[in-house]
Amino acid sequence: MTTDAATSQEAIIASLPSHLRPFVQRQDYAQQYTPRDQAVWRFLLRRLTRQLADSAHPVYLEGLERTGIAPDHIPSIDEMNACLARLGWRAVVVDGFIPPAIFMEFQALKVLVIALDMRSVEHTLYTPAPDIVHESAGHAPFIVDVDYAEFLQRFGEVGMRAISTKHDFDLYEAIRRLSILKESPHSTAAEIDEASAELERLANADVVPSEAALLARLHWWTVEYGLVGELDDYRIFGAGLLSSLGESRHCLDDARVKKLPLTVDAVAYPYDITAEQPQLFVTRSCKHLSQVLEEFAASMAFRRGGAESLRKAIAAESVCTAELDSGVQVSGQFVEALTDAVGNAIYYRTDGPTQLAFRGRELYGHGTDSHAAGFGSPVGMLKDFSRCLSDYTVDELKAHAIVEGEVVTLEYLSGITVRGRLRGIVRQEHRNLLLSFEECTVTALDGRVLFDPAWGTFDLAVGAAVTSVFGGTADRDRYRLYKPLPATQTQRPDVDEALMNLYRKIDALPPGTVDPAAAAAIEAGLDLYPGEWLLRVELLRRSEDCELPAPLAERVRAELGELGEDPALAEVVEVALAA
Repeated sequence: MTTDAATSQEAIIASLPSHLRPFVQRQDYAQQYTPRDQAVWRFLLRRLTRQLADSAHPVYLEGLERTGIAPDHIPSIDEMNACLARLGWRAVVVDGFIPPAIFMEFQALKVLVIALDMRSVEHTLYTPAPDIVHESAGHAPFIVDVDYAEFLQRFGEVGMRAISTKHDFDLYEAIRRLSILKESPHSTAAEIDEASAELERLANADVVPSEAALLARLHWWTVEYGLVGELDDYRIFGAGLLSSLGESRHCLDDARVKKLPLTVDAVAYPYDITAEQPQLFVTRSCKHLSQVLEEFAASMAFRRGGAESLRKAIAAESVCTAELDSGVQVSGQFVEALTDAVGNAIYYRTDGPTQLAFRGRELYGHGTDSHAAGFGSPVGMLKDFSRCLSDYTVDELKAHAIVEGEVVTLEYLSGITVRGRLRGIVRQEHRNLLLSFEECTVTALDGRVLFDPAWGTFDLAVGAAVTSVFGGTADRDRYRLYKPLPATQTQRPDVDEALMNLYRKIDALPPGTVDPAAAAAIEAGLDLYPGEWLLRVELLRRSEDCELPAPLAERVRAELGELGEDPALAEVVEVALAA
């Protein structure tokens, strides 16, 4: 397929926000995938599409074709993007797990995140790491359903605002590290055991689930492991099921896997990524998915705001953003929130690097360099003011004795008083956003000093109420929370060129009767690789349109049967011979 310049990898990467670009890899198709990788893809896709023809949602097979995913070769990201562009979506490739908040932001931008690697032959039926089978053949097909595509994008918008904790990030790092170690041929048993123990410790820690953790559960039970229809008549649409030969079959056994109607209560069910799911949830439709998502979103801090949401941010011990009714956004690690007698927020404070922004753009001169030690400001209505201070014109401010260069006193209804020389006012879109004071004192009703003149310039963020609190920063390009290059990266096995050439020869066999010399060369290759079950499966595949010598065909089936006696290969060989 010819690559359109507008849908090329380079063009799509260039169109992304700058803080997302470092997470994106480039797919060098010719160098990335071996002939054996292609054989693993063919093995899985041929069997998945047959197995799921009746059990997956009807849009599945149509969706594979319309999103550039063919059963005979690993998809090219350029091929996918040429197809996805017609649906209003794009795709990028990444190396393994990326931070959940980053993943959600891509999704909010209608960008599918596709793992670059192909699972190893040792992990054909189940891979501990993200791979291109799961991410492309699992997630992409349902983009063709408009209701599902809108749900997926909305999930990203909600997910990128979820408040996460330090524990969440530590858990992500542990999962990523273990998945890489398990997939790497160079890992030792001791390294895997140590990483497994750390993941188990974090997973079993007695912590209150964060918004992000609860939303991850909803994502798991819908996007990854969802069923659609009725409890007694359902189809598969979850990507985790669609990309698993084992679970896509086992999940149909109602005695083995309990089916529950999908409600927002699904967030109360934790999941274990290493085990088969004991229950699955059935949604009535894709529109129903969106309704459940919005029901959960209504409980989140970004929708509720107020002191309750500030306290949630404080408990998270992570960088969050508080947005005021003026539009000012304060991003930092919140450590304090004062309230009045009826629970209204009247003052908040961050500790450490803090950013001030407006509508997602950092205010000039108010990045983390300017507020490296933290930030604090009162919030609420002022005495004798009928509306929020942000809405007053310059002339109206002067009528209230708020004049640049003069000593100004602001008295809040909460009893907090700000008194100092007004050095300047930051205005945007006809609004007062920040008032900067020098020689300023800020005191609470009980006499506590909230800001002392010796501390320097006091910047007051104008706002009568905290309307929203969300995870992460307001201007993510200017205040970046996540390292662009993870500490652990996926390691790939050494390539056996002789074995790869044998795969190439088998795939290149022309239709018709196989030449005796070619058959002899293949037999010699089988002698060299007695445990290579997939090589024998490839010969069976080619036998569908190539006439193999009868002794060779009989040998292949007999050797596959013998390999299936090995407990480690029993299931995969059973699947191979059943097709």
